[in-house]
Amino acid sequence: MRGQQAQRQKLPSAGPQRETLREKGQFWTPPWVAEAMVAYCLADQSESIFDPAVGAGAFFLAAKQFAQRQDRQIHLLGAEVDREVLQQAMSAGLSERDLALVEIRDFVLQPPDKRFPAIVANPPYIRHHRLSPRTKESLRALSQELIGEGLDGRAGLHVYFLLRALQSLSDGGRLAFIMPADTCEGVFARTLWRWISSHYRLDAVVTFKPEASPFPNVDTNPIIFLIRNAEPEDQFFWAQCKQPESESLKNWIITGFDQISSDDLEVHRRSLAEGLATGLSRAPAEQTDAGVVLADFAKVMRGIATGANEFFFLTRQRANELKIPEEMLLPAVGRTRDVPADEITEGTLRQLEASGRPTLLFAPDGRALEDFPKQVRKYLRQGQAAGIDQRPLIATRQPWYRMEARKPPPFLFAYLGRRNARFIRNSAGVAPLTGFLCIYPHRSDPEFVARLWQLLQHPETVKNLARVGKSYGSGAIKVEPRALERLPLPEHVLAQVGLASESQPALPFYD
Repeated sequence: MRGQQAQRQKLPSAGPQRETLREKGQFWTPPWVAEAMVAYCLADQSESIFDPAVGAGAFFLAAKQFAQRQDRQIHLLGAEVDREVLQQAMSAGLSERDLALVEIRDFVLQPPDKRFPAIVANPPYIRHHRLSPRTKESLRALSQELIGEGLDGRAGLHVYFLLRALQSLSDGGRLAFIMPADTCEGVFARTLWRWISSHYRLDAVVTFKPEASPFPNVDTNPIIFLIRNAEPEDQFFWAQCKQPESESLKNWIITGFDQISSDDLEVHRRSLAEGLATGLSRAPAEQTDAGVVLADFAKVMRGIATGANEFFFLTRQRANELKIPEEMLLPAVGRTRDVPADEITEGTLRQLEASGRPTLLFAPDGRALEDFPKQVRKYLRQGQAAGIDQRPLIATRQPWYRMEARKPPPFLFAYLGRRNARFIRNSAGVAPLTGFLCIYPHRSDPEFVARLWQLLQHPETVKNLARVGKSYGSGAIKVEPRALERLPLPEHVLAQVGLASESQPALPFYD
């Protein structure tokens, strides 16, 4: 019990402590999850278990308890880069003897020279933008060595922990990893899982309802992967935990994946081909009548990237102080929380102006600096003096101050922030910044646009966003432009709003 309490206390909370955890990627596994994962790894009577990221020792504690219940002797092996965190493991109930076989080493870049029959881990969740260029280069070389091609640079460190651990798994050995959903949703996922599924047996994938998340204060959607170093099979189990602290997950694993759903656990037997196509983090795809997607009716583009919102995105008061000509100012929105409703109107902009929020995009064209009015020249030179022109995105522009152009789209898609992703009617004709996606119908006639709006607002269309988006904590999703174009559109909803299932693009609305 003392160990369980210690583990729960290590769950991250908001503020500086949470940011420190982000830097190290340390988010401790609660006992009810650790016990289930260890039960899978030790089901084949292995005499040892290896944790490549020991941390506060949740899996060692679970393995000790498992061994005691089964009257078995299990050796605890591991690796850890942070020596200090092992002190937390001892405070949680482990002894020096328990940690005697833990090596202080970088498991990914300096792996042990032996293989293990059972590997369990909650690898550091360090996203790609927190890795140094040198580390990224080394990791890409690792993926080239292991799978024959380099993974996309947006793969986080946790992905390489999984690759290295699979390489370190003995023949017939078992691996249990708890990972963020981007492991099977990122741009690198297709390459990664094509290799894993053709070389190893995916026994099961375990997901969690938002209210059952093992890490309720972390902006990630966790998934457990249970993989064996054995001949691949064309089916796997997919489960979803619906209640936290439940014994159902552990009991289901101990019984060898008895396919019985309960109030706490939903279980499906899925084909590997369907799972990989749908996404391992997502529920089994329902049978659809036709492959009609949003791209059949509209084009999707990202919003405007200014590169320096504090310089280019202005309040009305600031624009007046700078005496920027009206023809260089575009009505704009930047944050999803600035649009609480499902429509942007002139009233929305007036309310934002009254609250002091920016609503104007300073949008200079590509003329020479000397050809601008005096006040604009002055402001642009202030930007140069502040180094705005040297920022990464802005420095690629010629000239640096030339703003991206977007015709105001009829619809926006809010894909960032904690609020549920949603479609927005752009009745005010604003220019959206990168907090939004732009949706341009293939046809501009009012009737077509009105019918498409009905389609986008339909609950079953919105429900399908989960099939193309990346999932994060608390049920939040993020949908990129190309993914949104693949959004499945329900056939009966298309008929209901009066749109044909085969839409031939007319003149692009956005030209």
